[in-house]
Order: sequence, then C-alpha cells, then structure tokens
Amino acid sequence: MSKKFRFVVGFLFCLIGLIGCAKLFPKAPEDDETLDGPILGLSTEQLKIFLSGDALFSEVFTPEKGLGPLFISNSCKSCHAGDGKGHAFSTLIRFGQTNTLGNQFLNQGGPQLQHRAIPGFQPEQIPAGALFSKFIPPANTGLGFLEAVTDATILALADENDLNNDGISGRPNWITIPSYTKLRVNAIQQNSKYIGRFGKKASVYDLQQQTANAYNQDMGICSNFELVDTYSGQIVDPEVSNQTINDLVFYLQTLKAPIQREQNNPDVFIGKRVFIEIGCGKCHTPQLKTGPSTINVLSNKNIFPYTDLLLHDMGAEFDDGYTEGSANTNEWRTPPLWGLGLSKNAQGGQYFLMHDGRARSIEQAILLHKGEGEQVKNKYQGLTTSDKNKLIKFLESL
Repeated sequence: MSKKFRFVVGFLFCLIGLIGCAKLFPKAPEDDETLDGPILGLSTEQLKIFLSGDALFSEVFTPEKGLGPLFISNSCKSCHAGDGKGHAFSTLIRFGQTNTLGNQFLNQGGPQLQHRAIPGFQPEQIPAGALFSKFIPPANTGLGFLEAVTDATILALADENDLNNDGISGRPNWITIPSYTKLRVNAIQQNSKYIGRFGKKASVYDLQQQTANAYNQDMGICSNFELVDTYSGQIVDPEVSNQTINDLVFYLQTLKAPIQREQNNPDVFIGKRVFIEIGCGKCHTPQLKTGPSTINVLSNKNIFPYTDLLLHDMGAEFDDGYTEGSANTNEWRTPPLWGLGLSKNAQGGQYFLMHDGRARSIEQAILLHKGEGEQVKNKYQGLTTSDKNKLIKFLESL
C-alpha cells in the first residue's frame, strides 16, 4: 500500500468521523434566537474589550475576592442568564423611599436588601416601617443603544400634563447623579437633576452607574466609583479595578440589540397593526433614534426597542409605596419590549413579566395594565380572538 493511498484512506476516515460527530452535536442557534453577542462593526480592539467584559460578567466571586460580607449573588451572570431577564428566584428587593424626598433607610441597609451573607455574618432583614418593592432583573441586550438616545428625544415624547388629551402622560425621572458620572452629549438639566433611563423606575443615569451599583449592592464589592462598604457603611479600598468596571460597561454597551423573528409572517404583520391601533405604541414607542456616541456603531442609529423610557402611572395595584428618584410610588418606566419573546428562555421556560414577575404570560401582563394603561387593556379585551392571537404572536416575535 503506497503512502499516498494510506493518506487518502486516512483522510476519508477522518472526514467521515467529523461528519458523524457533527450529527451528534446540536445546531448552533440562529442569531435572532439569542440575546447575547456583540454588535456588528466593532473593531478588533473593541472586540477584545467586549470579550474581557464577557468574561467579567461570568466571574464568580468568593469572600477571598471581596464578596460580601452581605450580598445577593456572587456573579452578574447568575441574575442574567444568557443576558436575559431574571427568574423569580433572582428577584431583588429594594426598600426605604416612600416619596421624592429620598431614601430614609440608607443607614439601615437601604436601598437594596442583601439577603445572603458569607460565613460569620447575618443577612439583612427589611427594617421595621420600611416599604419595599420586588424587582425582576432585566435583560441586558441593546442597553448601549438606549444609553445613546438623547435627552431631547426622551423629552419630546413626554406629555406630563396630557396636553393632547389622550390619557397618556409620560414624564422623565429627574435624578441626582453620582459625582463620578460623565454627562452624555447635550445632557439636559432641570434643577440640578438629570434624566434617568435605566432601572424599573428610570432611576439610573447610565451603564457606568448601573455597573458600579450592581457590584456594590448585589455582590458587596467596592470600586473607586462606589467605595462605601454596604455592611460597615465605611469607605474602604476598592476590590475591583477601574479597568474591570470600564470593560464590563463596554460589554453592556456593545451587546447587540434583539433581532425580531418571523418579520414576514402575515400574522405578525397584522399583530403589529393591532398593537398600534389599540394604543400600545403610545408608551411602548416602536422606534427611537440614537444620538452621537463615543462608540461609533451606536451613533445615529434607528432602533426598535418599544419603549419611551418615561414614567407612567400604572394604577393602584402597582403602587407598593416604594419609589426611586422623583418618581411617584405608582409610576414605572416603560420596559423595552425587544427581546420579549426570548425572555422565558432565561426564565426557566416560563414568563415572569411586569416589574415584579407577577405576570406569567404576555396576555396576563396586558390585562394587568391599569392607570394610564387601562384604556389599552379595555381595547385588548374588545378584540376578536383572532386579533388577540395575532397581537400575542407579534409580541412573541420581538
């Protein structure tokens, strides 16, 4: 047998083996079936930072790495599997602010309950007299685009006094920003406060604040941005570097936006029309445009997040007495709907919707709308079964 013949035979056996192995492994999911992954167009250097941030997002902290002593979770990923929404088991509890005057329980562990502790310490309890709210961790994708939407765009959507008489009166949450915050381009100020856009009540200014707070409040880890230890209340040495914070912020900024599925399905097309006709789009604004950004791929892009980033009155059933920033206790930021149909993939196969996860289906979430959402809920209930199904199919495609 010649060497050439043996090589050909060996090559064929290897090829057959590879084909056989390929059949044993599942097909990689399509890009529109996942929430994680970078925005297209990043440079090689930017992709390196993205991958660094991705690794940091999965890092598991121990007491030796600075975890605690009080904490909620030991990694970012544990609350945002696949960069999706959190599960009921990862629900956060925030307490202590009942009006716009600020949190009165900061000296008793507020604003976030840290219900776990490392050995030798006792977890927090909600202080007597403190009202609280439960928050399901949100999805992370597309956040960089939302950060790049200008303040002027958000204000243009606001109608605090319902001047157009349509029953919708969204308004921004004006917040006091941390001293380390770098203002976005063309930031708008009102009485020394700025527009928040992240969090259930839009009480967070940008992703740097969100990240530094998450390290500090969720894992008990201090950085140069948040140096006060949540247990002792004392200023301590940073336990993660500025580079760590910056890389993780860049990762969150450059996660891709969710990609709509079945866009050419006739039922999805009709469902979107129904969505607009019954008024869902008055709060869940379908399209926004970003402004200038230090990250070129985020600048001046048309995006489809289905949110106005404004606060809306959701009625008495959603008034739990707790608030943040200048929001009233019955007001909640319009959550983005992009990625909605993939939410249950990160939530154990079942939806946990609304700010506290009380809705277990998209229809239940619609029916829970009160306050400014009451009129839309009533119109939904008046739809034919066929139109209801098409509307739900459209929402599941997002």
